Amino acid sequence: MFDRLLARWGRFVHRHRFVVCAVFLVTVAASGVYGLDLGSRLAQGGWFDEHSESVAASQLADRTFGRDTDADVIIIYTAPPGGTVDDPPVRDAVTASLAQLRARYPDRILKIDSYFDGSMMGRFADASRTHAFASVGLRGEDTESVNNYLAIEDALRAGCTGAPAPAAHGPVDAAGRTTTTGCGPGGTTVQLAGLQPVVEGINTGMQRDIHRAEVIALPLVAILLYFVFGGVVAAALPVLVGGMTILGSQGIMRLLSTMIDVNVFASAVVTLVSLGLAIDYGLFAVTRFREELGAGRTVEEATAATVATAGRTVLFSAAIIAVSLGALFIFPIGVLRSVPYGGISSVLLAAVLSVTALPAMLSIAGDRIDLLNWRTFRRGNVAAQPVPGHGERGQRFFSGLAVFAMRRPVLVIAPIVLGLLVLLIPFRHIEFGGLSERYLARDNPARIAQEQFDSLFPGFRTEPLKLVVVGANPQQLSDIRFQADFTPGLTGKFEAAAPTKDGVNVLSAGLIDDRATDTAIAALRAIPSPPGVKVMVAGVPALERDSIHSLIAGLPLLGAILVAAAIALMYAAFRSLVLAIKAVLLSTLSLAATLGILTWIFVEGHGAGTLNFTPGPLMFAVLVLIVTVLFGLSTDYEVFLQSRMAEARHAGAEPAEAIRFGVAHTGGVITSAAAILIVVTGAFGFSDLVLMKYIAYGMIAALVLDATVIRLLLTPALLKLVWR
Repeated sequence: MFDRLLARWGRFVHRHRFVVCAVFLVTVAASGVYGLDLGSRLAQGGWFDEHSESVAASQLADRTFGRDTDADVIIIYTAPPGGTVDDPPVRDAVTASLAQLRARYPDRILKIDSYFDGSMMGRFADASRTHAFASVGLRGEDTESVNNYLAIEDALRAGCTGAPAPAAHGPVDAAGRTTTTGCGPGGTTVQLAGLQPVVEGINTGMQRDIHRAEVIALPLVAILLYFVFGGVVAAALPVLVGGMTILGSQGIMRLLSTMIDVNVFASAVVTLVSLGLAIDYGLFAVTRFREELGAGRTVEEATAATVATAGRTVLFSAAIIAVSLGALFIFPIGVLRSVPYGGISSVLLAAVLSVTALPAMLSIAGDRIDLLNWRTFRRGNVAAQPVPGHGERGQRFFSGLAVFAMRRPVLVIAPIVLGLLVLLIPFRHIEFGGLSERYLARDNPARIAQEQFDSLFPGFRTEPLKLVVVGANPQQLSDIRFQADFTPGLTGKFEAAAPTKDGVNVLSAGLIDDRATDTAIAALRAIPSPPGVKVMVAGVPALERDSIHSLIAGLPLLGAILVAAAIALMYAAFRSLVLAIKAVLLSTLSLAATLGILTWIFVEGHGAGTLNFTPGPLMFAVLVLIVTVLFGLSTDYEVFLQSRMAEARHAGAEPAEAIRFGVAHTGGVITSAAAILIVVTGAFGFSDLVLMKYIAYGMIAALVLDATVIRLLLTPALLKLVWR
């Protein structure tokens, strides 16, 4: 019934192909124009568990005392070689510069505390008085504070570029990098550390990654498709659908930004997934259309058959991806909520374009789909008809793999499963962390400055632990503070962040090593609260750890939702519970192996020098995104493979022949689709941001495994055992 409806829709699209094509082109173009200012509307917050104690404590402290702005921007001043920050020319120049900042940007800057204003004498400078710093608090929160920082960044640097220079003198970080520029007030070197420079570095990196994916990946994909299809027109259509999806998604994300906070990280993920899937869908549709024409059908019949077969598969694929992304709604974390809003909209847009605009363009192209075929063009045949037998040769290769796997299924299954389980072993060393300057490139100015600050001023931390105490009298507060000071791993004793107000006190202390955060938080939360007194742990370290624990606690439910949804949708598509369960097991196995590979690379540090990153904990929110996206993509390829097998079975083929037919007719397409997604994600693999490398290399590893051993060998071998 559904197939017949899709076939009728395909005929309708053919008859009105020019109107359908024009409507969607205009609509998508308008959406792209509407979303031109999307970048300026993307949010920076939403990384923490909204239901956690640390968020509640932070909100209470912010309502009472205002947002803690001490760590917004840290300006590090380094005296000229041979001098100190106490030298009159240096002190006078820096003091005048800071005064000018206050006077020039009263609407951007909330406060400035510095070594040079006298109130912080001795605390904001090192023992040698070679280095001193100022703390600049900005107005606003999240995106507003980031925009305020961007507006005054050049003035904060006082003319410096902030990039490391090969000077003979000046501050040198732990890796031996000289960072002197000497262009600040009084000949000082100026470096910017703190929350906003690090966030701005991550934000800029993500925007650059999105641009790279859109500008570089599309031409590379077009070249790849040109060699896959051998024709200019056939290669151009999937790329055109991908471009339309990007434009349409831009408008969708822009619309969503008026209703919810859309994080810049979510925007990058949506671009990655929607672009790759849109091109894959186009590849499947164009391949099927050419097959139908090759079988002697008219253009109208080929269009109808393409929508009824490839279109049906695309719709089920989009449904699986959408449901997988929708599972992220269970997490009370803003970033993970903005991904499904944008991702689901974009994936559904890609599917809609694949069953409307793309069939219309295929109908318009008709028999000219193979125009300028390069294989015949070399022989001077401008008619460029497909080369007979080329597709058959490819099919014979994949058919041979299927026959080989089915001949000795147990001997094929055992080593593959064992190998995938071996790849999972490193996952036992998995570690999770929050946003950090370590996710920036080693030579990023913000990272160098932050590492310099932490080294020069170990008693200060831009991300301290905080105790929010409510309802305590002076004696009770003193007792709580006394016990808190015994917490292991602190840089010093807890200090009052502000005088008591409305019965609320905030105490603050830094951590020597953020890997000891869990131990410190546990010790603080074990402090007994006097009657009528509430003691809560806050600060960025607590916010991150609470979010990590929330995500870990939610993983079983996430897994259950993904498995249940995949089984239900696969059963609806193929009416076989065995096939549905088999698909989920293979997807789970592929995902587990991928997580092991990611741990081996990014946590244990194998290949860190080659891939240019610093080993460390995985960004906690990224892991959940990887699990969700990769599980959906893995199941997605299973849909395409099983669809062709089901067609053969419905046509009367025996199980073994249906398996061979399915692998033979989809092996090349799935391999090409995986190669396309690898090209798209590869653009993110060149990112300076480690968290984007996670996604890029995670998807590449999963795609390689899925498109080779799992779909071409393990699937036919398993089906030979269970499908009789």
